Amino acid sequence: MDLMKKSVKYRFFLGFCVLVTILCFILLSWLCPDKVCAFSNWHYSQLRYPSWSKLSLKHVVADNLGRPLTFLSHPLIKERLKVVDVHDKLSFDELIRSDFHFDIKGSDVIVFLHIQKTGGTSFGRHLVRDLDLEQPCQCRKGRKKCRCYRPDSDDKYWLFSRYSTGWKCGLHADWTELTNCVESAMDQTEKGSAKRRYFYITLLREPVARFLSEFRHVQRGATWKTSRHLCDGRPPTPEELPQCFAGEDWRDVSLNEFMNCHSNLAINRQTRMLADLTLVGCYNTSAMPPRDRDMLMLASAKENLRKMAFFGLCEYQKISQYLFESTFHLHFLQPFHQLNETHGSLARSEISEDDIKKIRRLNHLDVQLYEYATTLLKHRFEIVKKKDKNFEEHFKNLGKKKGSPDGYGSGLKES
Repeated sequence: MDLMKKSVKYRFFLGFCVLVTILCFILLSWLCPDKVCAFSNWHYSQLRYPSWSKLSLKHVVADNLGRPLTFLSHPLIKERLKVVDVHDKLSFDELIRSDFHFDIKGSDVIVFLHIQKTGGTSFGRHLVRDLDLEQPCQCRKGRKKCRCYRPDSDDKYWLFSRYSTGWKCGLHADWTELTNCVESAMDQTEKGSAKRRYFYITLLREPVARFLSEFRHVQRGATWKTSRHLCDGRPPTPEELPQCFAGEDWRDVSLNEFMNCHSNLAINRQTRMLADLTLVGCYNTSAMPPRDRDMLMLASAKENLRKMAFFGLCEYQKISQYLFESTFHLHFLQPFHQLNETHGSLARSEISEDDIKKIRRLNHLDVQLYEYATTLLKHRFEIVKKKDKNFEEHFKNLGKKKGSPDGYGSGLKES
């Protein structure tokens, strides 16, 4: 009899432990963030690269319709998600075809992905100082940041950029960092969570000129050492991303030294900063063969660029300005000027043709990305131009306030 009582007590205790364990797992799966709980992630391309290719369902199906989605049309993802086409409806093509207006009073947010030496500093200033808005950004003399509040608000922002919110997601945060950070950074800035739509924008530049401009900038002492390069929840290790120089900076570096450092992030910077790096194992270059890594990075960068509501090219300033204004129905009070002489162009005139060829080979991904971007920009321009019944007037008067005979100013520089 005593043995039977002990058996019942044992079964009851065992059942209680199992129940508690199940409840703990349910609670943990609900509370635990994707980056911590591996069981909440779905592995994309897991048959080929099971150790690195993570793409969480939360990342893919986030209902911020303006947010770019990596490889959304891939059959493996479509099969997993069943219905995802609705999330693609705010691509550039759909914005142009629909009667879209950027809802500055509502929940829309422009997110500026600022790539080094592409003219982003001047463009960022244009965004906060030169747009014709019902409630202009509040800019104080001597301060870099302006407060770009929505109309009738003093705590809600419509712009996420260096000169509005600051480097909230890290110095020159790339696509991988921004898409995983912007939402929480906006919640922190506005001191509360909200449902928002994010529209990513960026600028690109001819790869040789951009590379040489960065080279000159580094020669003068720039390092961007405080950039975090977060990917898959962590920064790269020193082994994954060795520093190219010893000491405080790389001042007075020669062009050969600059080109010969394999971990120099200036090489193919535009492709890397537009790609979803979780697809290639982040900064772990041993995760897959170099050719596969290059192919995936370039494909991802092209896809993310295509899904951006707007991108501009330094070499096509006027077209870029026209496309921005036509896409968002926001108008600049200054024209973007095409500057033919920059630090990059001056450096180019001082080096040999062999070095230029070597720079193009080193930056072969950026070269292909830029060719794709140029074709895409011209295609978008033709689409918008055909829809604009007053194109000649609008294009001629870029940077002029309506009804004003003069409104020209300094314009976008390409330092």
